[in-house]
Amino acid sequence: MADIVYLIDRLEEVLNEGFRVPFTSSAVIDEEAFLDLVDQMRIAIPNEIREAQRILQERERILAEARQEAERIVAEARLQAQKMVEEQAILEQARRRAQEIEAEAARAAEEVRQGADQYAMEVLEGLQAELYRILRTVENGLNTLKEQGGVRPRRRAETARRRE
Repeated sequence: MADIVYLIDRLEEVLNEGFRVPFTSSAVIDEEAFLDLVDQMRIAIPNEIREAQRILQERERILAEARQEAERIVAEARLQAQKMVEEQAILEQARRRAQEIEAEAARAAEEVRQGADQYAMEVLEGLQAELYRILRTVENGLNTLKEQGGVRPRRRAETARRRE
């Protein structure tokens, strides 16, 4: 671009160096210098245009790359956000399932405890009934022996000493 500006400046100098024709807007200039500058401009302008086109193409390429990179970053960010949302949903689902399992385990444990308590109660009541039956049998036996009159009851202290 600097070459073409320089050539335009030189063209203007050639024009300024020319002679003005009195009473007209015409000027007499060095035709050879003028044509030489025009030829140089014809050579320079395509180069300048090509350089400008190359710069524009480079600019477009850089902008396209920047757009692609921006789109890639946005897509990656969306993917990351989606993964985070999915992970959060999975985490929340797991948390709810854990609470359900915990509540179910607590209910099951309560049922087992109640069942064990019920079983223990039944066993103890059965044992109590058996002990009452045995106690009545023992009392009946003692009463029968007392009624027969020949055996006197021992004291507990005597019975305990003999057992030792």
